[in-house]
Amino acid sequence: MLNPNTVLKQASENPVVSALSSVIGRALLAFIFIIAGWGKLTAYQATQGYMEAMGVPGGLLPLTILMELGGGIAILLGLQTRLVALGLAGFSIVTALIFHSGAEDSINLMKNLAMAGGFIFLALHGAGKISLDALFEKS
Repeated sequence: MLNPNTVLKQASENPVVSALSSVIGRALLAFIFIIAGWGKLTAYQATQGYMEAMGVPGGLLPLTILMELGGGIAILLGLQTRLVALGLAGFSIVTALIFHSGAEDSINLMKNLAMAGGFIFLALHGAGKISLDALFEKS
């Protein structure tokens, strides 16, 4: 009988599986930030108004776009992954508490906290072999 723990351990020790799973994991974490950052950029004034309605200065929108769009692209490419992942973990926690702390939005609160957990894991373990970080380490 197959032991799932043994199978998963063996898979994780396979260099190809490890490299590909790192890329897939980064892409899945990055996707929501790239889409959200682009959406804020294309709906700038509406997003600024929403932020201000939530008590957040609208002047922080460029930094928000940089975090989401720029950070998402950096994670996708595996560029400065550990540092960017720490920043996005903090960003996810702060935005969860500011924008999603109401009982009616608990699913988004949990989503943001789960993403923060993924980013903390990524910060500790790095981008993997298929990344700009790995390419620059070889140089």
